[in-house]
Amino acid sequence: MIKATRLDGVEYYINPHQIESIEIKPDTTLLMLSGKYIIVREKPDEIINRIVDYRKLIGGFGNEE
Repeated sequence: MIKATRLDGVEYYINPHQIESIEIKPDTTLLMLSGKYIIVREKPDEIINRIVDYRKLIGGFGNEE
């Protein structure tokens, strides 16, 4: 799970395997596989870095260290 912050400041965790796409509308908007949109304070690069770090932690990328 990766940490994200809603626009109202509440922090929560998202399953990164459920993110279909990341859009800028102008806020960072995560489109989930369920069709639900989640708007977060983090910039897209921050979310991507968290996903990469999480996948490294769980061994999601066999060729990365």
